[in-house]
Amino acid sequence: MPTFHFERAWAVKDFDKRVIVITGGGGGIGGATARRFAAKGGHVAVLDRDLDAAAKTVAQITADGGTARAYACDITDRRTVDDAISATEAELGPIAVLVNNAGWDVFRPFLQTTPEDWERLIAINLVGALHMHHAVLPLMVARKAGRVVNIASDAARVGSSGEAVYAACKAGLVALSKTLAREHARDGITFNVVCPGPTQTALFEDYKKGAGNADKLAEAFRRSIPLGRIGEPEDLPGAIAFFASDAAGYITGQVLSVSGGLSMVG
Repeated sequence: MPTFHFERAWAVKDFDKRVIVITGGGGGIGGATARRFAAKGGHVAVLDRDLDAAAKTVAQITADGGTARAYACDITDRRTVDDAISATEAELGPIAVLVNNAGWDVFRPFLQTTPEDWERLIAINLVGALHMHHAVLPLMVARKAGRVVNIASDAARVGSSGEAVYAACKAGLVALSKTLAREHARDGITFNVVCPGPTQTALFEDYKKGAGNADKLAEAFRRSIPLGRIGEPEDLPGAIAFFASDAAGYITGQVLSVSGGLSMVG
C-alpha cells in the first residue's frame, strides 16, 4: 500500500496565483493563514490596521519566495476598506478568496461593560465584516465565482463568560454567513465559518490578564481540552484553506470548530 505524505500533499500549489484577501493579517491567526495561502501559491493581500504588522507578515512571505502585499485597512472605516480592495485588484488581480479574520474583544462580565465598549466591539467584529463583504461581493458576483471564509469563535456557538457582546457579534457573523450562502449560491460563491477555540494569540493573552490569574486560567483551559493543549495560530490555516479550496466547492453555509475538541457541536 502506498504511503500518504501530508507534507507532500500540502505542497501542491492549489491556490496558484489566486488572490486572497485576509483581514487582521498582521496578527497570529491572520499571519499564519497568510503564510499558508502563499506557500500554496496564492497571491495574498495582507490587510491590517497596523501597517507595520502587515508588512512583517509580507516580509516573511516574500523571504520564503511567496507573493504578498501589505495594505493599511481599518475595517470599521468603509473608505479605507474600499481603498484597500481597489488597490488589491489593481496590484494583485481579481479577488478569489476573502478571509474575514480581524477581531477584537474586551473581557469583562456584561454588567461591567459600557455602551462605548459595545460600540467598538460591534464596529470591529460585525460592522467591519459587513464592510468587507459589501466591498468584495459585487466583484465576485460579477465573475460568478468566489470563496468567503469568516473567522468567528466557539463563543458564538456555546457562549463564553466575560465575552457577551463579542459572542453576540460572532453569532451574528455565523448567521450572516448562512444567509449570504443562500443568497449567492447561484452566483458560484460559497460562505463558510471557522470557529477557533482558545488559541495562543495576543487576544488570548489579554483574556488571561483580564481574568486576574493568567496561569491558572490557561491551565484550566488546557485541562478541559480533550487534545490536551491550547491551540496555536498554525492550527487554524488548514481548515481555512480547505473551505477556500476547490475541494470544498460543494460546501457552503457550514460552521467548523477548531478547538481541540473543547466544543463538539452537532
